[in-house]
Amino acid sequence: MEMDEEARMVLKKPNDFGKKLTVDEAVEEFLGSFGLSQFLQVFLVSLARVFDAQATLITIFTDAQPQSWRCISPENCDHTSYSSVCGLKPEIWEWSRGNTSSTAAEWGLICDRRFLAALPTSVFFLGSLFGSAVFGYLADGILGRKKSLLLSCLLTSTTIFLTSLSPNIFVYTALRFATGFSRAGIGICCLVLSTEAIGRKWRGQVSQYGFFFFAIGFLSIPLAAYHATTCWRNLYTIFSFFPVFYSIFLLAPFVSESPRWLLVQGRSEEALDVLKRYAKLNGNELPENLTIKSPFVDDDTRESSAVYELLTTKWTVRRLALVMITGFGVGLVYFGIQFNVENLDFNLYLSVAINAMMEIPAVFIGGFLISITNRRELFASSVFLAGFSCILCTIFSGKGNKNHFWVHFVQLTVEALGFMAISNAYNVLYVHCVELFPTNVRNFTVSLLRQALMLGASISPLLVVFGRSWPFISFLAFGFVSIGSGFVILWLPETRNSPLYETLKQQQEKEEEENLEVELKQRIICTVSIHGVN
Repeated sequence: MEMDEEARMVLKKPNDFGKKLTVDEAVEEFLGSFGLSQFLQVFLVSLARVFDAQATLITIFTDAQPQSWRCISPENCDHTSYSSVCGLKPEIWEWSRGNTSSTAAEWGLICDRRFLAALPTSVFFLGSLFGSAVFGYLADGILGRKKSLLLSCLLTSTTIFLTSLSPNIFVYTALRFATGFSRAGIGICCLVLSTEAIGRKWRGQVSQYGFFFFAIGFLSIPLAAYHATTCWRNLYTIFSFFPVFYSIFLLAPFVSESPRWLLVQGRSEEALDVLKRYAKLNGNELPENLTIKSPFVDDDTRESSAVYELLTTKWTVRRLALVMITGFGVGLVYFGIQFNVENLDFNLYLSVAINAMMEIPAVFIGGFLISITNRRELFASSVFLAGFSCILCTIFSGKGNKNHFWVHFVQLTVEALGFMAISNAYNVLYVHCVELFPTNVRNFTVSLLRQALMLGASISPLLVVFGRSWPFISFLAFGFVSIGSGFVILWLPETRNSPLYETLKQQQEKEEEENLEVELKQRIICTVSIHGVN
């Protein structure tokens, strides 16, 4: 036994004794960039994105304007003489699929009340705006990533179910606001919780692949809606059960808290325990005397102080402002294109399904491109492509050419290509934001980005309503805003292969050192060049 112990001691590396490492160093050196444990964590966390998509995009069908109607009594109503029902008395006509097929059909949100149809979706995104601030603070502060995600899923399930019981448009709108507030924590926590234990090599790809589950949730909506065409309430009821099941049986027992957040909270032993579990599942082992470096000297650098420093430091304010401006444009275009499918001259179910399927190649293509290209270049090229696609759609817009199937098919194809591009940009922007800020404010800054995205998204339903009468307006607006976002991103620094820092102070010091090294190298090159010429 003594010889075995002695042999194990000899086999250990000399620097393993009393070794102090950062989380990044521990992951790279002992866990591996992306092993089985990280894969399971990412998979289980990312499942919540399915419910995020369902809660967000369900109104494409529940709030859609019905496309067909019929006369109740032919002697008082000639269907062929009227292009719409706005000039008819309510008692002489009805919707072909019944008055409960959508909220617009049940509560008469047509003609002079058509703008009320945009209210629930706009208010939903305003709820998400406020929810992003609250859940961002909770996830960085007292609750952490995991508990905030759990709370968000449970609240989302509750509010979705209550929405199915809405008696009128105003209660419905209030509950959509509550749902938007509740689901805000899902996107924020999923992204951060799934990436904070990933090595630099795989961080970008993993962040991209998490959005694959959002695409799955999006695709599930037309599949479920096709079987719930007669009553919009059934769709809400169906989607209300999945988040609570996931929270109780998958999230709570199997997902680990972020080791970075635990470290930031001063709970270094718990952070080390999480890393040990990861290492064991990956077939590795952490050194017995390993300790994780704490980025804090005292409690003054905790969350509240860090947020104050974030909002009062010149370089962070500038960086945050550019991220939010870009996010506003991307949010307006990304969600606007999805809701605008009703203004395409094509079958609604098929159009939504095609858009949803276009997100899947966007995830995998984006995951590959993000590993070989810079964040800014990939984002800019994506939004430029999306913008030009939207502008090109104006050529084929309009409800007049009903007999030209190929024209409408080309419009749908161009629109789907633009949606794939903006989906990739949406995903890349989140990854870029995660890498731009340190751990102690990362959730807060991602939540601010999400607020900007939701603010842009809250305007998109109004453009969609305008598009019902003048389709070219919505396409042009989405196109120019998308292109503008591509120019704004160029003012942000590149973050490809950069480390994830723990505090603002640490990040500022390291980035200043890197900038100084670059400046010195440039001076040396200039000096050598001058002497070479002389």
